[in-house]
Amino acid sequence: MLTSLCFVLMPCGKKPGNGGSPIDFDFVYDVLIRPAVEKAGLTPLRADKEMNGGFIDKPMFERLILCEYAVADLTTAPADVFYELGIRRAVRPGRTVVIFAEGAGRLPFDGSPLRALPYKLDTGGRPINLAKTQAAVINRLVEAQKGSADSSIFNLVENYPHIDHTKTDVFRDRISYSNAIRDKLTAARKQGVAALRDIEKQIGNIADIESGAVIDLLLSYRAVKAWAEMIDLVGKMALPLAATVMVQEQLAYALNRIGKSEEAEKILHALIEKCGPSSETCGLLGRVFKDRWETAKTRGAQICARALLDNAIEAYLKGFEADWRDAYPGINAVTLMELKDPPDPRRFKLIPVVAYAVERRIAAGTPDYWDQATLLELAVLGNDQQKATSALENALSLVREPWEPETTARNLRLIRETRARRNQTLAWAEPMEEELERAAEKA
Repeated sequence: MLTSLCFVLMPCGKKPGNGGSPIDFDFVYDVLIRPAVEKAGLTPLRADKEMNGGFIDKPMFERLILCEYAVADLTTAPADVFYELGIRRAVRPGRTVVIFAEGAGRLPFDGSPLRALPYKLDTGGRPINLAKTQAAVINRLVEAQKGSADSSIFNLVENYPHIDHTKTDVFRDRISYSNAIRDKLTAARKQGVAALRDIEKQIGNIADIESGAVIDLLLSYRAVKAWAEMIDLVGKMALPLAATVMVQEQLAYALNRIGKSEEAEKILHALIEKCGPSSETCGLLGRVFKDRWETAKTRGAQICARALLDNAIEAYLKGFEADWRDAYPGINAVTLMELKDPPDPRRFKLIPVVAYAVERRIAAGTPDYWDQATLLELAVLGNDQQKATSALENALSLVREPWEPETTARNLRLIRETRARRNQTLAWAEPMEEELERAAEKA
């Protein structure tokens, strides 16, 4: 009996996963993907077995276009696998199942619109819970055989690929409208939250507006500390946009700022479980624990405060380890290690790494506020007034939103007060805190 072909896009051989542990993709194919495809009544055809010399040739394109079904494993996948998946999604309205290994590295984009299916690996880089994962892949393939569209292009663009001129005219009008909204938002941010609310009313149905303009409105609300408006806006977004990692991170940030830290923590843990740790998600989780630590400390709950401080440090540390190039969670981990009683000795190993990370970022391009703020905190921790003064001047020239200098001033205050309790004076840092607070008022 002749069965339909299922094209399998995935890396081959052994590849290093997150942390350097190798993943045996041939084993993944042999024990997970191939059996699942066959049990779904399809014939597997693996992409890397058909490629000649690693380039994408005519037979590869034919298989991408003509195979009725496909499975794409995006775990540590090279650029060609993502390119191939893009082609597949552009020419086939459905019948493509996307999978990835949890904890083996963050996907380079938000996989939720792809309905990406996670599977688990053991410490040797081999899949576990095979029966459960196989069943999930089989279910997706069986569902695909019903003919439903899973490509965002086909779902979102009516009559794709046959688009007439009236559709392109509407698209052009929407882009012009979105650009006009952005221009208004730039001016409204300087006027305050009321002006931003007026623009939102003018927009009408948020779900119909181009995503870039909606995100600009969300971040404009953040710039003026309109946390409740941020939360309400997420609820008005189109579901695919609201479900993106970036929007969920900002929702968690706003929830934490209005005191709903449990809800914020739940969202961030869900993102880490779904997409793996990242410097941004873990950094926000660290901020949640840090705020709780300060609250517990203020009310005198010392045991609870110590536990929360440890949680904050570990969250920031996990974020820095997820991406050594991003110094923001690293400097927060170092600062909180300094605040422990006694101080965490790991900070001595971490400080040079954080310093190197921010120096490389500055050398690679135009520095932003957080680069200079990191240098400022490092200088204060090192009791180097001259370097701190230079970094402060640079940071003040790069302030974009009031919460940026507010955050840095808060960290400097915590360091200074901790040192004072140890009879280590940092009196010269207090005027720097005041400068940062004035900058926040002007921003």
